[in-house]
Amino acid sequence: MGTTATATVIIADDHPLLRVALRLNIERIEPSAQVIEVDSLAALKSSLPKHPDTRLVLLDLMMPDVEGLSALQYLRHEWPELRVAVVSGMEERSWVRSAEALGAVAFIPKATPVEQTQQILAKVMSGGGWWPPPDTLPPPPPDSIDARIDRLSPQELRILLYIKDGRLNKQIADELAIRESTVKTHITALLRKLDLRSRTQAAVLAQRLLAGN
Repeated sequence: MGTTATATVIIADDHPLLRVALRLNIERIEPSAQVIEVDSLAALKSSLPKHPDTRLVLLDLMMPDVEGLSALQYLRHEWPELRVAVVSGMEERSWVRSAEALGAVAFIPKATPVEQTQQILAKVMSGGGWWPPPDTLPPPPPDSIDARIDRLSPQELRILLYIKDGRLNKQIADELAIRESTVKTHITALLRKLDLRSRTQAAVLAQRLLAGN
C-alpha cells in the first residue's frame, strides 16, 4: 500500500475517548489526513477493502472480538504491506516482542504521556518505527511465562504463535518462506528454551500468553 497525498489512517479501538485522542493527535500532525474509526476487528475487516490506500492502522490488541495478537496476525497475513502500530495497555515484554516479531512497526503503551504519543505518532506517520526502550519495561518475574518467552528469538516466537493456531510445519514454512526442515529445527530449539516436551504444551503456553495470564 503506497503513500498518498492525503493520508488515510484507521484507528481500531473499542474505547471512544482513546480514539478521539488519537484522532486529534493525527490531525495535528497531518491536518489533511483522513481518519477512520472502528471499534472491532469485524469493522476493521470491513473497512480495509473500502480504503485500500490506508497508510497506517493504529491497533488495540484487546477489542471484544479479538484474542490477543490474533488481529495483528490477521493483518500481517491478509494485508502484508500495511503498516500497523500497536496501541495497547498490555506492556509486558512478551507482548511487545510478539508484536515486533509479527511485523508491527511500533508499540505505543496507552499510558504514554500525550506529548510523547504525538511525537511517536509523527515518527510513525513519516515512515519510522518506535518501540519502548527495554529499560522502561518491567523485568519479567523469574520462571514466569514472560521470562520463558524472552529466551526465544524473533523467528522462534513467530513459530510459537503459529503453533498456537494449529498450523502444521509445512504451513508454517510456507508462511515464513523457509524450509520445513528449518521449521523443525526452530521448534526443537524453542521447546528446549521453554523447557517443554511437545507442540501441545507449546500451544497451551502461547494461549496463556495471548490471554495475558
